[in-house]
Amino acid sequence: MERVIFTLGDTPVTLETVLLAAAGGFAVLLVVVLALVWRLAAEKQEEAAAAALRRAESERVLAELLQKHSEMTGRMQTMAEIFGSRTSDLARMMNERMDAQGQRLGQALQETTAKTTESLGRLNERLAVIDRAQSNITQLSENVVSLQAILANKQTRGAFGQGRMEAIIVDALAPGAYAFQHELSNRSRPDCVVFMPNGGPALVIDAKFPLESWQRLAAAQTPDDAKLAIAGFKTDMGVHIRAIAEKYLIPGETQDTAFLFVPSESIFADLHEKFEDVVQRAIKARVVIVSPSILMLSVQVMQALLRDVRMREEAHKIQKEVRELLADVGRLDDRVRKLQTHFQQASNDIGDILTSSSKLTRRGERIEAMDFEEPRERLAGE
Repeated sequence: MERVIFTLGDTPVTLETVLLAAAGGFAVLLVVVLALVWRLAAEKQEEAAAAALRRAESERVLAELLQKHSEMTGRMQTMAEIFGSRTSDLARMMNERMDAQGQRLGQALQETTAKTTESLGRLNERLAVIDRAQSNITQLSENVVSLQAILANKQTRGAFGQGRMEAIIVDALAPGAYAFQHELSNRSRPDCVVFMPNGGPALVIDAKFPLESWQRLAAAQTPDDAKLAIAGFKTDMGVHIRAIAEKYLIPGETQDTAFLFVPSESIFADLHEKFEDVVQRAIKARVVIVSPSILMLSVQVMQALLRDVRMREEAHKIQKEVRELLADVGRLDDRVRKLQTHFQQASNDIGDILTSSSKLTRRGERIEAMDFEEPRERLAGE
């Protein structure tokens, strides 16, 4: 392996080279040194030429860069001018759009404010209606509480049922067709009596339904309580039906059937659904259980019967009025015929008058057409 002692330029000088120079003599060494110096000089020239080339290339590149920089500067100025004009146009457009948007926004705000004001006014009106409805609901709740207090009392509860019955009777019948608490011949006073036409027996209506027993049945919690309540209700109904049949069914004075008024449609329906034996017992005792709607229908039928009877009673008056009306029509016909005769005579007289006037007119025309002057030749000869 060769060992490098030093380097001349780019040429390494090894130990063998030194030994060879020492062995070959000074001349050889000189030649080697000169060769090395020449080589070094050539390399320096090449490096200088290369440096010159690099310097020229750098200058050329620098010139190109300067030219490109100037071109870029011009383009940048042009772009700056274009950007400035575009920026001003954009700013102007943005200002116009902002103004238009501001106007639309102001108009929209005005419309929104008007609509909001209108909506608030309607809301206030609805709130006022709601307040009135709430006050009505409060009053209704107070009335319900008072109604519960009424139904809790036996006497007031009976008065409530009688009040509903009386309202139906008063609305449907004429004042003289009924009576409340009317005394019968046996000193009993039913809740209502409806008088039949032509002196027929009156219809008795009782409104004392045992509502307390029914409420105990509805309030039963256990099966045993329900059985006791059912038995108590059936007993109370049987006693009340028997009392109506004994006190209010008087032959020749009242109808063979009496009404037991129930003040609730739901109670009436449950009664016919769950207590069919009680209903049948009432029918056998000639007591008909009626609800408000059935009583109203029955009263309307009685009203139609009363109206028919009154029409029959007034039929002879109607017939008399019709006969008198026919007599008046006959007299009117005679007078019209006489008047027609007078009109015909007057028409004939007018025709004769027209005939005479036409004759007078024709004679006047003939007289006017006559020539009373003498001939002129005769007057000249004389």
